[in-house]
Amino acid sequence: MDIDQYLRRINYAGTLDPTLGVLSQLQLRHLLTVPFENLDIHNKIEIDLGNLYNKIVTLRRGGFCYELNGLFYELLTEIGFTVKRVSARVYTSTKDYSPEYDHMAIIASIENTDYLIDVGFGEFAFSPIPIALNKETPDPRGIFRIQAFDEDHKVIEKKNAEGAFIPEYMFSEKARQMAEFYDRCSYHQTSSQSHFTQNRICSLPTNDGRITLTGNTLKITERGKVEERLLNNEQEIRHELWNYFGIKL
Repeated sequence: MDIDQYLRRINYAGTLDPTLGVLSQLQLRHLLTVPFENLDIHNKIEIDLGNLYNKIVTLRRGGFCYELNGLFYELLTEIGFTVKRVSARVYTSTKDYSPEYDHMAIIASIENTDYLIDVGFGEFAFSPIPIALNKETPDPRGIFRIQAFDEDHKVIEKKNAEGAFIPEYMFSEKARQMAEFYDRCSYHQTSSQSHFTQNRICSLPTNDGRITLTGNTLKITERGKVEERLLNNEQEIRHELWNYFGIKL
């Protein structure tokens, strides 16, 4: 993995000391430059380092959680951070949690404090979240809190507009190998029950909002204002993928 090329991909030109400040900047730059997308879901996505690096860095594409957090973990490891991949179970519309390995997140340890990191979960924090129970952590994307769920799991929650904390996902702090996510990654590419197989998705946060392509609808949110536009054909879709996400299919 060419670290310099990866850093150019995410427009990062700072120091590489394994500090919280550097980690925060790397996470922010990654989120603002690498889209969350499933545009290759019809192909067999292999989540090994070579394929991930080629797709995200060389081809300047995005990916979903196993790809984005999977490659970001490798970058942080190369730089010298103490990190581990962890399994997460996403909070669903039925107020339940999805199966183990449904989501991949990262935990980094810096100066005796553990932080939850995620560059592959849609609308999430811009900065690492300290894993400290019942502590509200303000972030440019909202207020987050981590609660204990059971002996082996914790839950990351986000405060909604009404002031209630809503779960995002539960996670364990046990280090996982990439291979442990293979089956669930395959499920999300092949199952009709997976939301990733239902529609084209490409999404990227901005400093003031978010840009999302779902199916053939482009939605731009900026400072609370929402603009939606229907794209009429594949040519328009490809044009906007390049225009807003820098993706060329």
